Amino acid sequence: MRFQEIFNEYRDQVQFLNIYIQEAHPIDGWWLGLRLTKKPVLAYAPRVSMDYYDPTDLDERRAVAGDCINALAYAIPTLVDGMDNQVNKAYAAWPTRLYLVGLDGRVVYAGMAPYHYKPAEFKAAIETYLAAVVER
Repeated sequence: MRFQEIFNEYRDQVQFLNIYIQEAHPIDGWWLGLRLTKKPVLAYAPRVSMDYYDPTDLDERRAVAGDCINALAYAIPTLVDGMDNQVNKAYAAWPTRLYLVGLDGRVVYAGMAPYHYKPAEFKAAIETYLAAVVER
């Protein structure tokens, strides 16, 4: 199940935001690019370019984020974390996290990549949360 499918199903009931944070695998960091290994390191590597330097300003970060969203074919609203990485720090978001935040501001569900990034589990958490909200 793709995250985009969950968005399509629940977009009228849940506000979705994709927040692009600090580049996880820049060339000048912990790089997993195809030029180095000559083969995909991760399952999604053929669809997402990992051949970027870590952006040094917000315009560069926005450009890389745009390329990522295009490669993943996301229609999910996307914001870009500032160069101070405040969202990343507040949510311990690196490299990838899924959060469901309730109406009261509390985290209802948290999953992280690569081992706990489970869109189907996230979908179940949405269903459980929505059912509980309706019962109130």
